[in-house]
Amino acid sequence: MSETRQQIRMHVNENVGIHFNELVRQSECAPGQVQYHIHRLIDEDVLIRSEFYGRTHYYPPQYDEWERGALALFRRETAREIVVHLIEHESADPNETAKALGIARSTLEYHITHLVEQEIVEKQYNTRNQVTLCLAQPDQIGPLLMEVTPTVPDRFIDRFTRLVDSLLEPYSECP
Repeated sequence: MSETRQQIRMHVNENVGIHFNELVRQSECAPGQVQYHIHRLIDEDVLIRSEFYGRTHYYPPQYDEWERGALALFRRETAREIVVHLIEHESADPNETAKALGIARSTLEYHITHLVEQEIVEKQYNTRNQVTLCLAQPDQIGPLLMEVTPTVPDRFIDRFTRLVDSLLEPYSECP
């Protein structure tokens, strides 16, 4: 295995779920070079490629489909914060969660939709049809959460979304 390929493999192992653009940014190789070596690593069954929510992510082969989806979402700062909030509170009202995290309810719903799709979060309804959020698989989430840190670009996107939400918030409550 070439030195470049070995470096890419090690980088993916250290940054589980890293997406292609971030891998290129963090390497000293051109995008085509990274792409070539990734394809070879996939052909050798050393890496797995998965697409989640418009991004291509790379993983070592020991992660199953659910874990790969969870790790992709945990790379997003807001999704991570929602999950951490639910770990701390076991269950939570969506309005209280949005307020506690300083995000708009629409932003919360955007991330909750993906977290529910990946079976990370469950929506439970009471007899009055009020929603409570809770973790679907709390025992499996903690260890996966520790494996990733949102990248700088992901954090910028989340923070920009929060800024826009805060600017639009006064207009969302029309009389």
